[in-house]
Amino acid sequence: MKRTKYIFLVLLAAAITFIVYEQTHKKPEIEYQKDQGRVFGTIYHISYDYPANLKKEIEAELNKFDHSLSPFNPNSVITKVNTNDTTVVLDKWFINVFETGKQIAGITGGAFDFTVAPLVNLWGFGFKKSDSVNEHAVDSILQFVGYNKVSLVNGKVIKQDPRTMIDASAIAKGYACDVVAELLRSRGIVNFMVEIGGELVAGGVNQKGKMWRVGINKPIDDSTAMVSEIEEVIEISNMGLATSGNYRNFYVKDGKKYAHTIDPQSGYPIQHNLLSATVVAPDCMTADAYATAFMVLGLKESLRIVDADPLIEAYFIYTDEETGAYKTFCSEGLKKYLVK
Repeated sequence: MKRTKYIFLVLLAAAITFIVYEQTHKKPEIEYQKDQGRVFGTIYHISYDYPANLKKEIEAELNKFDHSLSPFNPNSVITKVNTNDTTVVLDKWFINVFETGKQIAGITGGAFDFTVAPLVNLWGFGFKKSDSVNEHAVDSILQFVGYNKVSLVNGKVIKQDPRTMIDASAIAKGYACDVVAELLRSRGIVNFMVEIGGELVAGGVNQKGKMWRVGINKPIDDSTAMVSEIEEVIEISNMGLATSGNYRNFYVKDGKKYAHTIDPQSGYPIQHNLLSATVVAPDCMTADAYATAFMVLGLKESLRIVDADPLIEAYFIYTDEETGAYKTFCSEGLKKYLVK
């Protein structure tokens, strides 16, 4: 009995020693860095698993990006292209946006078109404003709008018409998320989430060790963006997500609602029953461009493109044409990410 008691005490002491060792030698949990600020006229939120804060590096990268693709920056690469400055030197970011934009424009039959800026400005949603919209003004601008009217030759943008302008606003926020994600990866960071103005890219897991959860908003008409309700929650990792919708950016004039999504072919704001399109893709730039294109195309044509490309998934909210109630459609590949 004494021997048994002795063995028990030895084992108990060993267990206590092991527990104490584990507690004193266990690596402390690294708190995720959480940065936020303003960029491109919107707010960004970035969370990442790293022992040091990288906000200064991140904002320096975003400032470089702004100098490339912001039409509000008078010295940016894109502004110089739009003003036909022959001395402009294109950088990697502009070239990547141009080439990706041309590719997606071709796939979507011109629904995505980065030359639509003059029409967006005409309708009061762009980086320049206009108070006068009429059929003649639209027809005049359509003469020099079209992605096939510009090309990239030996590092130079060649325009068929010098009035053609390039607008990266429908793809740049998504691309900026990818650029920041690449910066984080270059530091060996695998767990992160980068969100800029609602577009985001996520890698690895969150601080709880789980996939990142993202809410899809209900399409509530509210140009102030103060009202928000969640329609669905999805879990993502190692992919980009973007949402486009006309329930936030619109105005009402003479009793008629004008949405910010402009059809590049008709020159007018779109008028159909698709309220919002959320796209998941391998990168956020691709997701951003397709989300915009789908809002131009409408539900039926968008579904055709999603079905044909195994790398993109989508969640659509639309209005039932008979009852007026809104409905949802989730692509098969995205259903597995829905939080039940």
